[in-house]
Amino acid sequence: MHDLDLTSLRLFVAVCETRNIARAAEQHHIVPSAISKRIAQLEAVVGNVLVERQRRGVVPTGAGEILLEHARAMLAGADRVARDMSAYGKGIKGQVRVLASVSSIAEFLPDDIAGFMQMPAHRDIRVDIEETLSRDLVRSIREGLAPVGVCWDAADLEGLQTRAYRNDHLAIVAHPSHPIARRKRCDFEETLEYDHVGLPASTAVHTMLARAAAIIGKPISYRAVVSTFEASLRCVRANLGIAVVPREVADPVAPAHGLKTVPLTDKWARRRFAICFHDEARLSPAARLLVAHLAGVSAAESAQARGRAAG
Repeated sequence: MHDLDLTSLRLFVAVCETRNIARAAEQHHIVPSAISKRIAQLEAVVGNVLVERQRRGVVPTGAGEILLEHARAMLAGADRVARDMSAYGKGIKGQVRVLASVSSIAEFLPDDIAGFMQMPAHRDIRVDIEETLSRDLVRSIREGLAPVGVCWDAADLEGLQTRAYRNDHLAIVAHPSHPIARRKRCDFEETLEYDHVGLPASTAVHTMLARAAAIIGKPISYRAVVSTFEASLRCVRANLGIAVVPREVADPVAPAHGLKTVPLTDKWARRRFAICFHDEARLSPAARLLVAHLAGVSAAESAQARGRAAG
């Protein structure tokens, strides 16, 4: 197979997304016949028909769907190369792309990375953060699409090298009129008789709660499913249900909204996060510095926790 042409791939993606060759041509300021020729050339290269013209528009074939997924990844990689080279030309001497789970970004990772970048020795290093699901994060690290990831350590990290990162503690956030709000702490089983506000099924928190409920043998009744912790707190404020949220997210904002935070007593409610990467020896110098900094933050946090426990 000959090398795939990025321009042709970009036009192919545009056709698949718009379902219309003329519209894709308009977006890219070329004539429709030029796109048709590019797609025909792609089909000759891969040896398969990639698109079909139907009444509802142009749609990818089965082979086209496979190429579409790879094309998006290749174009994203090419765009990152262009961005990184541009940053280098502006004086940035190192760049690290970090994939991170929703919880780590909502809680502490941005502040820790900001602390890293504010150090004089790191002033020429740029760190880009991209939020993603833990399962996609791990796959991307394995496939070499990003050098460093931060996620819950219960994710399938087999085959990757890891360093311990921070901890958090899941809690129930409840409207002050809710029966749970009168508790100082509770276990997860007690919450299952009430309506919940949850995150999508693809998230690590949803997976954890579903597993816990299955072990208990009771279902979770979701009255609302939202995409962020912030949205779940808004639903709780409207008294639509209770939500399981990290205390580190809830404690700074819940009192301002009149909400109550009730820590969960279950062992699994205390979560650990991990920094993961494929091979430390293959990390760039900038990425190794960042990993060392984040791991050092974790070690300092653990030492402080031990000191508070001893006191």
